[in-house]
Order: sequence, then structure tokens, then C-alpha cells
Amino acid sequence: MAGLLGAAAQAHGQIFLCTDAQGHKELTDMRRNASCQLLDLPGAITAPPARKTPPPSGAPARPSTQAAGTPAPAAGAFPRVDGAEQRARDLDRRQILQDELRSEEQKLAAQRLEFNEGQPERQGNERNYAKYQERVAQLKDNISRTQQNVEALKREIANIR
Repeated sequence: MAGLLGAAAQAHGQIFLCTDAQGHKELTDMRRNASCQLLDLPGAITAPPARKTPPPSGAPARPSTQAAGTPAPAAGAFPRVDGAEQRARDLDRRQILQDELRSEEQKLAAQRLEFNEGQPERQGNERNYAKYQERVAQLKDNISRTQQNVEALKREIANIR
């Protein structure tokens, strides 16, 4: 809804909130009836910004990759972080991911121990064999999911610079 507000505010400058007889609300650029209220949108752009260069024809525009050391464009650029702060952030991130990895590996070991190579011990409430098979299948799914988590954490740790 916020995207619609921004797009409509940029295109026409006035946004109305209209409510129909059933109580449904609609945002529009025209006053349709007496129930429509003009919205005050602080900071809304009443006209689209002028383009400095025409858009390229053909393929959609893609962000250009910049060489290291070149300043980022002012519009829409993320703030830059100095190298020491980024290294500290990366170290913190690596430590958090390694802690999560250790936790997931311990969880996986416990699950494998309980699974007992496909022959877990039957519990007292599993007199029905179907109930036992259901628990075995759930254990197998849990092991698979935890293995995927471990692999994903290892990939994420490898991606840290």
C-alpha cells in the first residue's frame, strides 16, 4: 500500500482515501464521492523528477559494477563503512555463524543418536506400529532439515571475506 501511495503521489500530487458503502477503502487520484478524503502526505513528490539522460532502449537497465576505490553515486547509494569496521562486523558475523553451526551439529548428533540408524526404540505410547512409523519418518525429516541447515551455515561461513 505504501508503494501505491508513493507512486500515486509522484504521478498526480493528490491522493484521496475513498470508502464505499461496504466499508472497503480505496486510494485514488480523483475525488469520486463525498466520502473521499484528501490525504496529507508529507514529503510526497508532486511531479516525477526529470531524467538527465534518456533510458536505454532494449534491455532493462542494470546497475553497473564499480571498480574498487571509485566513489558511489549519491542517489540511492549505501553508506560506506571503513575497512576496520567491516572486518570487525565480519568477525562478529563469523563468530555468530560458527556458534549456530556448533549448535546445529550438536542437534544433528542427538537426532542421529535417537534415530539409531532407522531403528529408534519404541516409546510407551507407540503400541500402534503406524504411530511408530510416523515418528521414524518425522525423525528422518528432522535429520534431513538439520543437515541442510548445517550445509547452509558452512556455505555462509565460507562466503565471509
